[in-house]
Amino acid sequence: MNYWLFKSEPNSWSWQDQLKKGDKGEGWDGVRNYQASNNMKKMKLKDQGFFYHSVTEKKIVGIVEIIKEYEIDPTDKTKKFGMVTVKALKTLDKSVSLEDIKGNKKLTDFIMLRQNRLSVLPVSVKEWNIICKMAT
Repeated sequence: MNYWLFKSEPNSWSWQDQLKKGDKGEGWDGVRNYQASNNMKKMKLKDQGFFYHSVTEKKIVGIVEIIKEYEIDPTDKTKKFGMVTVKALKTLDKSVSLEDIKGNKKLTDFIMLRQNRLSVLPVSVKEWNIICKMAT
């Protein structure tokens, strides 16, 4: 299994919106960055990802699961970009803030801290386990 981080502005798509979709999930559409799109091409069914509220809150609030692999994003008229479909798996017991992540010496190499503008990022098993522990 691989792990990922999905960033979303809570005023455009929040964790609550994701939860309301239930088992049907929602397409992670609107991504118009080649690197983020290429990350989604690597995703497989059952991979998991952190759901991160960006901009105003800057914190990981939940875990999603990939329920449909990469396909063309219907919101992209150029047909160059795609999306995966994710469903909410779990609301974290305790959200993990960007400040908490920056303050953890074990996460100094976390790609999110180096490529903070990218909306879809890979997460190593080590980073996944550290952040999950921080969320309890």
